[in-house]
Parts: sequence; structure tokens; C-alpha cells
Amino acid sequence: MRTENTPTENAKSSQAKVVGLIVNPVAGMGGAVGLKGTDGKTILNKALSLGAKPIAPERAESFLSELASVLSSMRLVVGAGSMGEDEAKDCGFTFTAIGQRKSETRAEDTREIAKKMAEAQVSLLVFCGGDGTARDVFNVVGTTVPVLGVPTGVKMHSAVFAVNPQAAARVALRFLEGELPLREAEVMDVDEEAFREGRLSAELYGYVLSPYEPHLIQANKVASPMTESELRNQTAVAVYVIENMKPGIIYIMGPGTTTRTISDLLDAKKTLLGVDLFVNKKIIASDVNEKQILEAIKGKATQIIVTPIGGQGFVFGRGNQQISAKVIRQVGLDNIVVVATESKLRSLKGSLKVDTGDIGVDEAFRQRKLTVIADYKVEYLVPVE
Repeated sequence: MRTENTPTENAKSSQAKVVGLIVNPVAGMGGAVGLKGTDGKTILNKALSLGAKPIAPERAESFLSELASVLSSMRLVVGAGSMGEDEAKDCGFTFTAIGQRKSETRAEDTREIAKKMAEAQVSLLVFCGGDGTARDVFNVVGTTVPVLGVPTGVKMHSAVFAVNPQAAARVALRFLEGELPLREAEVMDVDEEAFREGRLSAELYGYVLSPYEPHLIQANKVASPMTESELRNQTAVAVYVIENMKPGIIYIMGPGTTTRTISDLLDAKKTLLGVDLFVNKKIIASDVNEKQILEAIKGKATQIIVTPIGGQGFVFGRGNQQISAKVIRQVGLDNIVVVATESKLRSLKGSLKVDTGDIGVDEAFRQRKLTVIADYKVEYLVPVE
């Protein structure tokens, strides 16, 4: 295995395609512990104190493993140490490493490595992270090289991400084989402090060039319209859900305006962007993390109520990582209810998405349909992609 501190000068002139990979090793660690992001050392330390575990390495390796059959005909350029080198080694690939191995990585490291990859004119720059990492890459790359995101963070509002690591590999392969076009993809990010306080403040930072395949690339997040008909529809959904709540059952309520309407009608103060627990139509715990959920539901009848992200269709894996694969396994797929207004459901074009980080759980979802309550006494069975 050959590693170097800089890419070779003839990388671009070689006939082999050059794939750059940058891994943000701390991306997504704040999700399961309920921190809604991991930007900054203070929040990272808090996530670690709550028992957060790295998820980026596993998702990076899932991406790389899908490329195993073709990487022999390509060149792989990676960030040093935990920013791609370790994952490439674990997968048994030959690669060129850029930068220096560090025990703690920062946003500046991502930007420095991305800049060197752009200067080397990689055929495709792939990063594993969330919206914060997308911003770091955009800030130094702009539209000079194609960029693709492997979803690893908590916040993923940008249109540069594939729906999961396996999809990212398929997009990369098809693009490198000349089968997919490039488009300008929005790079979005939210104010994490506002997000933790229950306020969603998203901002457009710019555009990158990204391979496009509509079934494998996630769309931008779209806010629910606050029209009178939409609000009436949300209320009708909420009334129907409340009428069917059973005594003694724990209800895990995911984030969103439709789920918040349920709590409003119960006269309970739900966190708009967090996960809350209800029993006997009363809130018993607010803004809980994965550990707190697992402790609360152990040995008890439980249901999960979630609403899909507008424009994207994700019911798990985007913004509600507290409801993890472990939680879903314990609750059971038969005890999941999705709530969505008729207009939101139509915008999703007849399917939902999941990206729990557990391939087995994701595949179990795809083998069935989920019940979606779309109005009062109106239910649909909707497939999962």
C-alpha cells in the first residue's frame, strides 16, 4: 500500500479516474444524543460526555465497499488519518493520503484537504459529513470540481447528499462512467444554536456542481406551507391520532409541525425539533435522546409517531436520529405510524425514505409499506424506498 503527503503530479493526466474522499470523523455524533449537530469543540465534548459514538467511519466504509469492484481502475485520494486514510486502509484499498494525521480534526483541516484535491483536479470529490462539512468544502471548491455528499451528519438540508452511503456509491460509479449529468446543487446550513432552541433558521450559502440522479440524490428540505387548508388538514390528522391513542402505551413523538399539532391539541408543550414521550395523552419527557428513549420503553408497549421531511420524504435518519435503529428494533416496525398532510404526501410522489444507518433495518422497511394518516379517518399504505 502506498501513501503520500500530496497527490502525484500526473494524477490528472492518468487515464484512471481520480476519486477524492474526505471524512469528517465527528459528523453526526450529536444526533443520537439529541444535540442536533456537532459543530464546535464545546458541543463535541458534550456529545462525548453523553456517550456519543462515531458514525462517520462506518458510513465511509459502506460507501467505499460498494466501489471495491472498480477502484482498481481508479485512483483514490483521501484525507490523512481519520479523515479517510483509516477507512481506506480498513477496506484494503491503495490510496494517496493528503495532509497530516491528527488526533483532533477541525473544519480548517477539511478546507485544506478539499483545496488540495481541487488543485489536483480530482474527477469527483466525495465527503462524509453534514451541512457544516458541505459548507467547508464549498468555501474552497466552489464549482471547480464535482462534489458528492455521503450523508453522515445531523443536519442535511443541502441538495448535494445521496439518500444513503450505498446510493452515494452508485451515483459516483454512474457519474465516473459518464452516465450522469452535473447540476448546481444548493449548499444549505442551519444555525445550530437556534436549532437547539427549537427555531429552524436555514441559510443558502451557495452552489456546488454535483452528479444528479433524482432517485438517489435527496431533494432540498421544504417547509410545510402555512395555508388555512394545510392547518385544517394537520388538525384533522391530529384529532384522528388522538382518538386512537391507547392508555398505558408510550408514544415516541418525532419532530415536525404535524406532530406538534397533536401535542397542541393535547395541551402539551412539545419540542418542535426534538423527540418527546407521551403516555395517557400527557407528555412525560421532552427532547429525549436515544439512551433516554431506550430506558423509558424497556419492556413496555410503545408506538412511534413520525412525519416525513418535506421535499425529501425521510421518516428516519434526518433530524430524528434519537429514534435510532436500536429504538426501532425494540418498538417493532408494526408499531410505527406516519402522519402527513395530503399535500405533503402528494409532494413525495408516492414513497417514503429511511436511512437509519443499519442496513438490516433499512431493508426491513423496504420489504413493507408504512401506514400514513393523511386526514381524519384517511389512511394510506405507502412503500419505502
